[in-house]
Amino acid sequence: MTSLFAPLQMGQILLANRVVMAPLTRNRAPNAVPTALMAEYYAQRATAGLLVSEGTAISQQGQGYADVPGLYAPEQIEGWKAVTAAVHAKGGKIVAQLWHVGRVSHTSLQPDGQAPVAPSAISAKTKTYLVNNGQPGFAETSAPRALHTDELPGIVDSYRQAARHALEAGFDGVEVHGANGYLLDQFLKQDSNHRGDAYGGSIENRARLLLQVMRAVVGEIGGGRTGLRISPVTPANDIHDPAPQALFEHVVRELAAMDLAFIHIVEGATGGPRELPDRPFDYASLKAAYRQSGGKAAWMVNNNYNKALAEESLQAGADLVAFGRPFIANPDLVRRLRDNAPLNEPDRATFYGGGAAGYTDYPTLK
Repeated sequence: MTSLFAPLQMGQILLANRVVMAPLTRNRAPNAVPTALMAEYYAQRATAGLLVSEGTAISQQGQGYADVPGLYAPEQIEGWKAVTAAVHAKGGKIVAQLWHVGRVSHTSLQPDGQAPVAPSAISAKTKTYLVNNGQPGFAETSAPRALHTDELPGIVDSYRQAARHALEAGFDGVEVHGANGYLLDQFLKQDSNHRGDAYGGSIENRARLLLQVMRAVVGEIGGGRTGLRISPVTPANDIHDPAPQALFEHVVRELAAMDLAFIHIVEGATGGPRELPDRPFDYASLKAAYRQSGGKAAWMVNNNYNKALAEESLQAGADLVAFGRPFIANPDLVRRLRDNAPLNEPDRATFYGGGAAGYTDYPTLK
C-alpha cells in the first residue's frame, strides 16, 4: 500500500514524500524580482516532498499579472537563489514553473505597452491583477495580437533559456506551465487557436508548439529535471476544446519518449469542481495512453484533494498529489496530514499582493 509519506525518486530528484505544493500565484515580487519574504514563505513549506514555484515568467512578454516573478533578468536569478537556498537549507526540493501567459495580460505589463500575444487575435473573457498608483485591483485583459509564425522559435528559445536560468538559480528542475488557459494551452485548444499555419487546425499542429518547447527544455536541462502541467478541461481564463480526450492523449503519447520527471494533471476546473458534466474526460485513459507509449514519468494529480482522496488516488496508481490552497494557510501541511490535525482556514483577502499578513504569519502546530 503506497503511503502519502513514502519517498519517491522522481526522475533525477529524490523526494522525501509524495505531498506536492502546487504553484500558487501570490503577487509579492515587485518589479518581477523575488524577495527575502518569498524565501521565508517557501522555506516554511519545505517539508513538502516537492514545492512547485508560483508561475514565473520566461520573458517580459510572458508577464500577465503585476508583481509576479520572472526568470529572464540577472536580478531575478539572484533573487531566486536566496529562495532555493532557503528551501534546500530546510531539506526541501523546489522546481520553477515556467510561464508565458499569452493573451491573459494587459498592455501596461507588456514591453513598450504593446498588445499581448496569442495564437489568434481572440480576447480572453477574464481579468488580470494590476497595481495602478499603488492601488491593486483586477482589470479586463487587453486585446491580443496573433503571433507570426517566425516569432515562435524565439518563444521556444525563451523557455529553453528560462530552464537554464532556473538551474543557475538553484532550482532542482522545472515545470513547464501548459495549463489553465495560458499561452501553450491557448495553442492546444480550438476555441483560442484559429490559425491556418503549421500551428493550427489539426491536433498535431495545435500540439506542435508545446512539444517543441518540451523538447527544447529537455535538451537543455534533461528530462529527469523537467515536468509539464496540463489541464484538459478547465474553463480557467476562458479556454475550451470540443475534443480534449483525443487532443491530450496525443500530447502524452508524444511526451512518452522524452523521459520526463513528472506530468502534473489538473482534474476538472482549476480550483473548482473535479467533475464537469458538460466537459467529460477520462483521466484513466489519459494515463493509460501515456504508459502504453512507454512513458515512465511520475504521475501527479491535482484539484481539491484531501487526505482520504489523496490516499485513494495513490492506491489507484498516482505517484504524487498536489495541494494548493491548503498550503497557503498551513505551512506544516505535511505534518497536519500525517497527524490528522485540523487545518487553518486561508484568508482570501490576502491571496494576492500585500506583505507578510496572510503569507508568512499562519501558525504551525505546537
